[in-house]
Amino acid sequence: MTGGSFQSCHIKKLSPTFPQQSTMARRVAVIGAGVSGLSSIKCCLDEDLEPTCFERSNDIGGLWKFTETSKDGMTRVYRSLVTNVCKEMSCYSDFPFQEDYPNFMNQGKFWDYLKEFAEHFDLLKYIRFRTMVCSITKRPDFSETGQWDVVTETEGKQERAVFDAVMVCTGHYLNPRLPLESFPGIHKFKGQILHSQEYKSPEGFQGKRVLVIGLGNTAGDVAVELSRTAAQVLLSTRTGAWVLHRSSVGGYPLTMVITRRYLNFIAQVLPSCVLNWIQERELNKRFNHENYGLSITKGKKSKFIVNDELPTCILCGTVTMKTSLKEFTETSALFEDGTVEENIDIVIFATGYTFSFPFLEEPLKSLCTKKIFLYKQVFPSNLERTTLAIIGLVSLKGSILASAELQARWATRVFKGLCKIPPSQKLMAEATKKEQLIERGVMKDTSEDKLEFILYLDDLAACIGAKPSIPLLFLKDPRLAWEVFFGPCTPYQYRLMGPGKWDGARNAILTQWDRTLKPLRTRIIPDSTKPASMSHYLKVWGAPILLASLLLICKSSFFF
Repeated sequence: MTGGSFQSCHIKKLSPTFPQQSTMARRVAVIGAGVSGLSSIKCCLDEDLEPTCFERSNDIGGLWKFTETSKDGMTRVYRSLVTNVCKEMSCYSDFPFQEDYPNFMNQGKFWDYLKEFAEHFDLLKYIRFRTMVCSITKRPDFSETGQWDVVTETEGKQERAVFDAVMVCTGHYLNPRLPLESFPGIHKFKGQILHSQEYKSPEGFQGKRVLVIGLGNTAGDVAVELSRTAAQVLLSTRTGAWVLHRSSVGGYPLTMVITRRYLNFIAQVLPSCVLNWIQERELNKRFNHENYGLSITKGKKSKFIVNDELPTCILCGTVTMKTSLKEFTETSALFEDGTVEENIDIVIFATGYTFSFPFLEEPLKSLCTKKIFLYKQVFPSNLERTTLAIIGLVSLKGSILASAELQARWATRVFKGLCKIPPSQKLMAEATKKEQLIERGVMKDTSEDKLEFILYLDDLAACIGAKPSIPLLFLKDPRLAWEVFFGPCTPYQYRLMGPGKWDGARNAILTQWDRTLKPLRTRIIPDSTKPASMSHYLKVWGAPILLASLLLICKSSFFF
């Protein structure tokens, strides 16, 4: 969800370097003007820093800026994409969506929000569009100043500037991962081969037999959309996936219902086997995943996708689930279960992306691609001066936007010396030891696992001093405390106290359900019986449920 602006280039003529500056960061280079880049610019301004953002395209939004083609090499959303995290859970913490915006919106509506955010905080004047970053290297006196040489190119003209700090906001979706070597016979295949990065719309797929490989959110979306025009869509997966719907019980957005502090508390104390049993039971209530060919393969990690229509397409036969692919022939595909599908016209690899930092120098370039060496997924462990941060490169069970904003708030305060992190020697020793244990099989590699939303955001907020204190809130403002603990953990909670406090945070939390219901209530029936709201149920049953949960926890802990 982030923008990018880099390209390898040969320096011919450089403008004069800027004079050396003080050891406290002032001038900050922001790489990319996507979701994370915009947040980073604003956080720099909030801390009285001087940001300069380099964006290689001609507009903000990164992958959220739709284009008909991907000829510029940048990953963009497909036309029909709809957000899978609702608006209240995926907004900037001091800039709520307008109340009439839908809870889940298409790419155009979400891009409008990013534009509104940039204009409201006057961020555009800090962005240099059509500018590619060629290299970011340490200054000779880096160990004392922490400064960086940043070489950029705009319309063929190259420049070098000195920056006190750098925020890399290029995101996950840089290089399409196309593992053709893993599929024997693929080079014999005479049909069309695409990566999902190239997919924009269903035009051109009419009457075709299409094989989609992979089962992430993109694979599910593409399979469902093509099922309306293609002759047949086959969806091949090695692992299976749990399919979530955007709406929950009562029609409320799922992410608002399940992302709550009291549920997070219960999840931390209940045994994992109990949690897994509850999860499987609930997810199979709407439809049995095994019957639909979607159940998780034994020995594989649980995986979740958001798709409201995939089960229906499978039920109607317009999408057929297949096991992992074994081999291609000129026109057909052989699967691991021995079945063969003939006359395949198009294969779409929805196999994800790899990320890289070609503008960085070694060994920093390689180290930043290993999340185990990124302290709290942000700071490279090997830098003696903490003046470079990776923003938005995090896998999370929730909104990347919310986490990227907190990362940027923390990073800018570290740049200013207001927040401290452990010395690089200690961080490198810990990361290296962990890597060795993983290589020996003593420890599982969890660096690519999705992090728990509330735990990760609370961790970052604690570093800043912005984590909400529930006991203190119950003493000072019981009504607000109730919503914070029992209600959705929306980003506004991290603006209630500490550095970056926003006076509108309390009202934003207390009115979040109003903004959720506003776009739904477009047809009001006079004198109709008004159903009880979710907040009403929580107020009536919240305390008894919590008490019962605590009793259950005690009993379960004793039993296990």
